[in-house]
Amino acid sequence: MSDPLSPGDEEAPLVTHADMDSIDAALQEQRRRRTRTAFGIVASILIGLSLTVAIVGGARRLLLDASAPQKRSVILIIPDGFGPASESMAREFYETIHPGTPPGFALPMDKILVGTARTRSNSSLVTDSAAGATAYACGKKSYNGAIGVDPSGTPCGTVLEAAKEAGLLTGLVATSRITHATPASFNAHVLHRDSENLIAEHQVGLGNLGVTTDLMFGGGRCHFLPSNDSESCRLDDKNLMLTAMEHGYDVITTRAEFDAKEYKLPVLGVFTPDHMSYTIDRDPAKEPSLAEMASRAIDMLHKATKSSDKGFFLMVECSRIDMAGHSNDPAAHVWDILACQDVVTEVKAYVDLDPGAVMVIVADHETGGMTIGRQTSPEYPIYQWMPDVLAKVHNGTERLAYYLVTLPSKIPDAKARRKHIVETVIPAWMGITDPTDAEVACLLNSTDFTQYYVAQQCLAEMTSVRALVGWTTHGHTGVDVNLYAHGLQSGKLRGNHENIEVSAFIQEFLGLSLDPISEKLKDSITTPVFVRSGTPRFTELHYHKQF
Repeated sequence: MSDPLSPGDEEAPLVTHADMDSIDAALQEQRRRRTRTAFGIVASILIGLSLTVAIVGGARRLLLDASAPQKRSVILIIPDGFGPASESMAREFYETIHPGTPPGFALPMDKILVGTARTRSNSSLVTDSAAGATAYACGKKSYNGAIGVDPSGTPCGTVLEAAKEAGLLTGLVATSRITHATPASFNAHVLHRDSENLIAEHQVGLGNLGVTTDLMFGGGRCHFLPSNDSESCRLDDKNLMLTAMEHGYDVITTRAEFDAKEYKLPVLGVFTPDHMSYTIDRDPAKEPSLAEMASRAIDMLHKATKSSDKGFFLMVECSRIDMAGHSNDPAAHVWDILACQDVVTEVKAYVDLDPGAVMVIVADHETGGMTIGRQTSPEYPIYQWMPDVLAKVHNGTERLAYYLVTLPSKIPDAKARRKHIVETVIPAWMGITDPTDAEVACLLNSTDFTQYYVAQQCLAEMTSVRALVGWTTHGHTGVDVNLYAHGLQSGKLRGNHENIEVSAFIQEFLGLSLDPISEKLKDSITTPVFVRSGTPRFTELHYHKQF
């Protein structure tokens, strides 16, 4: 499926994909220098496990109709960081860029809203993605940072692993690194989310359960490559691409390979070294869209189960909604929401044809505390926000900030650089014609990597203040998130639920038992120890410690 909403349609000079090739490569290298050492974090988690507070009570059982079709499939869509205000923003943005949209227009998600979900973790009223995804995967509240483990650090079986054990096929699709917190929580078990190299090992079958996932599409190739590879972010010589192939996987890494369809299940598709691009920045010649990956996943899983009495479980994460929220980047945020709506359209079309399928859509948390409507002066505010401002933005702050901090090497003279920023970067790439002296100075003074996040924040604020979009944090918030569902017995999810009750619904719907999986995993946790010789050349950018 082609993207119906392509950013940057207006005639204006853009940061072209060709121009951005070198930026992407260098940005990935910059990310390699920024990761936190997982060993220290894991140690702190081990100390803190004894201090976690148990959530009283469990999930309410959601009884299902035994007379319904017995071949069942679940497609769980997690729009990471997607709060109620984000849906309103996307709807009104869509109406703005499509003049003549009729009154009462509804986005695909609007049409299937059934309730809300509470998001708190075991350790905080404000969850992180790891604990949030673990709640959906294991049906257990756990501490922030936990990947497929309970509050004591004991591995917990997941709905994906139990589905595989029960004979269903399984899949994960994301635009983050496939080793990132949300996808990892369904097929890995580590004490902290930053142990992504160990997560990758679990994902290719080196854990206690062997291969549990028939299809994985996303980014994060660096975690599967040995340290002597220029793209690697590992500190050892393990080549997990080869391991995956030894375990029967077809491995694909390019758009051309994705389009060729010459692969079969099980398949591992890792299309970028790090996260895949924001929708606003994506080069369709190089990266498949999330909707394309989800559609291909459904097609492959459906065909592979066509003659079976077992269906499949597929988790699709709209990953980068969250990351744009962390950066307070409203343009990147809204375009990735619309990309997620495209996924919903694709999945709904499938569910409408499969009487035994259900689609569940629920975020893990809200990110950024985003509001549409903002007070920008001491005077009483006007009741307005300006989605047309976002329509004029052609690139995310992530890429533009990198462009700015590398600009001195291309334009050493400060006066010439200022002229370029004022006459090209701001009006043509951001759509802003009235920059203040302070805004120009902020961008001009972002001359090296120490100023990368300063530049990113300046860019985001320049757009946000003009669009009258407000943000309360660069982190997460504790608000309830919308719950959407469509298909067989989706009405059972009406109302307000704890996030673990969504997992209970999936378990009951598919007839899964997670306890036997947990028993097999009981002694599988190992604390990763990283032996470093000098400074590792690759460190990642985790979108939870930016500012």
